Amino acid sequence: MLRHEFRPGRLVAGVTGLAVAVVYGGDAAGRWDAEWYAALPILGGGMASAALAGWAGYRLRRRRVARAASTDGADAPARTSGNHAIR
Repeated sequence: MLRHEFRPGRLVAGVTGLAVAVVYGGDAAGRWDAEWYAALPILGGGMASAALAGWAGYRLRRRRVARAASTDGADAPARTSGNHAIR
């Protein structure tokens, strides 16, 4: 059993934050020289990707819930005689 539902947007945002940390960590360790503005394209692209992933995950969750509700069968039909004409 899952503890919580999967949130792909949060995953992508977290990976983006880790990527920025790796870039500046490598600069601090002397492995390479990163400019001060290096985080801007990484964060911009990562947050746009996180928004897209979050939106897609939201749509899939809504579709799954709607599909489960339509096959639930808990609601009684309008009429059981087979005639659904409005009088």
